[in-house]
Amino acid sequence: MKKSHCESTSKLDRKTVERNRRVHMKDLCFKLASLVPHHFSKPSKDMLSQQDQLELAACYIKQMSERVEKLKRVKEQAITTTRTSRSTGMASKMIGLRLPVVELRDFGSSIEVVLVSGLNKNFMFYEVITVLSEEGAEVVSASYSTVGDKVFHTIHAQVRIRRVGVETSRVWERLQELIS
Repeated sequence: MKKSHCESTSKLDRKTVERNRRVHMKDLCFKLASLVPHHFSKPSKDMLSQQDQLELAACYIKQMSERVEKLKRVKEQAITTTRTSRSTGMASKMIGLRLPVVELRDFGSSIEVVLVSGLNKNFMFYEVITVLSEEGAEVVSASYSTVGDKVFHTIHAQVRIRRVGVETSRVWERLQELIS
């Protein structure tokens, strides 16, 4: 009789351990899903299955990792270019041929525009904001910084009417026309 009592206690312990493990995993999955920004997923995160939420989080992490690597390369290139331009003076002329650069990121309900230009390239910042506004986006924040002989402009905008959205390819084309 003692053996069956031990077996039933052991089964209960295993069930309890498994239940606790599941609850813990569910909590961890919820915490991970809550770290993914709402604008990253088009449908509501509440309606996604746990597996879909994990896949969304993995996709977001991968995208952010790629972005970090790209920004590291841009930073390293900017540092190298600054050092080279100081020593030779010719590099700044060559770099001027490739600038300005427009990078546009669509996050669904928000847009990020990064413009990199040389100190010599004069485009009107308000014209960029006007393009965004005309295409249905409202500028939330704008900033710039200067590194060496480059100026980095960053603009964050939100879609005014979500169901209409913003045609980012059209915005990108108009910005290309503006800076060239």
